[in-house]
Order: sequence, then C-alpha cells, then structure tokens
Amino acid sequence: MLATVLYFLLTLAILIAVHEFGHFWVARKLGVKVLTFSIGFGRALWQRVDASGTRYVLAAIPLGGYVRMLDEREDKVPPDVAHQAFNRQPIWSRALIILAGPMANFLLAVLVYWIVFVAGVPGLKPAIGDTLVNSPAQRAGLFAGQEIVAVDGRVVRSRSEVNMALLRRVGDSGEIVIDARFNSSDVADQYRIPVQRWLAGEELQPPQRALGIVYWEPDWPAVVDQVQPGEPAAMAGLQSGDLILAIDGETISNWQDAVDAISARPGATIMLALRRAAGTLEKPVTLASHEREDGKRIGRIGISVQVPEMPAHMQVTLRYGWLNALARAVSETVEMVAFTLESIKKMLVGLVSTDNLSGPVTIAKIAGASASSGLVSYLQFLALISISLGVINLLPIPVLDGGQLALLGVEAVSGRPLPER
Repeated sequence: MLATVLYFLLTLAILIAVHEFGHFWVARKLGVKVLTFSIGFGRALWQRVDASGTRYVLAAIPLGGYVRMLDEREDKVPPDVAHQAFNRQPIWSRALIILAGPMANFLLAVLVYWIVFVAGVPGLKPAIGDTLVNSPAQRAGLFAGQEIVAVDGRVVRSRSEVNMALLRRVGDSGEIVIDARFNSSDVADQYRIPVQRWLAGEELQPPQRALGIVYWEPDWPAVVDQVQPGEPAAMAGLQSGDLILAIDGETISNWQDAVDAISARPGATIMLALRRAAGTLEKPVTLASHEREDGKRIGRIGISVQVPEMPAHMQVTLRYGWLNALARAVSETVEMVAFTLESIKKMLVGLVSTDNLSGPVTIAKIAGASASSGLVSYLQFLALISISLGVINLLPIPVLDGGQLALLGVEAVSGRPLPER
C-alpha cells in the first residue's frame, strides 16, 4: 500500500512539475515576470527565492500546482514593471503561455516513448489459445493456434497492440476486421466481425475477451505461491508449494479449474485434496464471499498461483534505432491524443461509460502495478497519463487552460478585453 502511494505521488509530481514548467518557461521567455512556481497546494514544505524574485515552492498537498505571474488584475503593479505583467501582453503571447502547459505534457510523452522504444517494449505474441463458444470471434471463423497480425488494417505485433487497436472501436458499429495466420504461415486470412454499438455504455473489459478471443497461455498447475494472512487458506493451514489435486472430489487439472471451482462456491465449506512434500492430504476450507463490482458474489480463498514463465517463442520485444524510435514516439503520442479525444467524444454521446474515467484511486493503483511490473511499464503509463492530462487541460472548461484559451478567442474576436467578472 505504501509503495502504491509513493508511486502515485511520484507520478503526480512529475506530471505537475512538467505542466507548470511549460507555463513558467514560456512566460519567462516572453518577458512576463513570474512571482511563484509551486508544486502542490497549502503549507510550504520548502521554498526559495531566486535572483529575479521568483519564489519556488514545494507544498504539502501534492494534488496540483500553479505558476503565478505578475498581473494588474490581481496585484498592485509599480509602473516600472507594468510591461512585465501578464495582462499587458498581446493575445498571442498570453495564448502561448497558456498553451505551453499542455504542450509540455505532450513533449514529456514523446521523450518517454522515445526512451521506451529505444530500450525495447517487452510483449507477448497475440496467439489465440481458444475462442469462446458461440462468441463473435468463433462465429467469424477464428480458431485456436492462429496468431493475430492486423486489426482494421493496422499491423499488430503484441497483445497490447491488439487491445489498443480494439479499444479504438468501442462504441462503433460496422465490422472489426482481424487478420490472422496459422502458426508460422506467411499467409494471413481475414475475418470480419460485425458489431453494433460495440460495448457502448458498458464498463470496459479486456476487448479481445469481449469478442470471445482467449489468448494462449502455458498450462498453469494449481500450485500455491503465496498464502494471504487472515484469509481462509491461511486459517485452514495451506502452505506455499501445495498442489491442489481436487475440490469436493472434482479433479483440478490447472489453476483455471481451481479458480472456477472456488469462485462458484461463495461462503461454502469445501474439501481440498492437496499434494505436499510429505504426501497427499485433505483440508476443509470455509471460503469467503466476495462481491464483485457487478454485484455478483464469488468465493475467495486468499492464495496466489506460481506463474510459469512464458516460453521464449511467445515473447516479443519491440525495439527501434534512435531516429526511428523518435519518429515512432511522435506518432504514438499523436495517435494517443487522437484516441483520448475520440474517447471523450464517445463518453459525451453515451457510447463509452463514464465509469471508465479513472480517478485518483484508480491512477494510484495502476501506478503501483505498472511500477512493480518494471520500469518500461511504468514509463508507458506515465506517458499515457501525461497525454491525458494535456488533452483534458485543453478542454474549453473555465478552470482549465482550454477555458482560458477560449476566453482569449472571444477577446480576439470582440477586439477588447473581457470584464474581470
């Protein structure tokens, strides 16, 4: 929990600092006097004043930041420095200063993606392990053993690229076109999956799963990795390394069998047949009853599985040279800006549920999870959130940069400054 909070605060600090530095840097370059550069709100934990009189502040509440500039509408400005006031600048100068914050977030995303693409993005091949019975994928003809190579004409090389391409189609009607080839064949077949307002208004799930595509996974034996303290498994005496052989007499062949059997028995007392180093044994376990977000209750035992390593032939690393990585970083940022705008539009018209808007708690969880998955995963998350912050700040809402830009537009059209109130 502490690690999650720390990564959340680190993520916020980076994004806020970059955003506010954009405003700060352009304001100074255009001759506007900056009075305060603050990361956070509230009581100052640290501060200093530079030779130009700018006060730098690190405040106690790290949920935002601000750049305070000299402004005759807010301060009594001596005549000798009035030319440095923000409100005295031409409209184009003020617009550039306001625009600089979101632009800094986009530039951060380009820089981060550049580093990521040079370092290499680890991923897994989008190989189909199964298609769900009577699912859209199965009806279209997709089958186990195929590898997805393109979605809607967009070449994909990893599962994350497949999922991103599918997420672009949420709320759409028409056809999702998937190209897939069998094993190492050079020839791909094309499959057309008809959709009607696909996943419109629903809480998003893994998009390939919504089509009925199950990615290939190695067989996971039901071997206990960790036993969570205070949970049913711990109270029943389960240990790390135990192999689950059967539940209530039903043979358990792999981890998914165990998950299905346990989930189907909320609150029930079950009999586990286990293999331990000393031999086989049986243990009764009273499961907890856990309510999911959709209201359905499932059984919970409080153990995690030993995850087998993915075979080398299923792993892929997307890596580019320095120049190609820069071009790829720019295109990725542009695509993600467009995707974010499209998602906002779909939310406004009800094609995407507003439940999918991530608040601070969700962002904190993702930050912690991505950081624990490795530096590359965390950097990708950082770039994505930076893009989202930049786009949202450009929306024409009064308290945001976009709202201020809209007011400048009105001023430019009317030919006179807007009244202060």
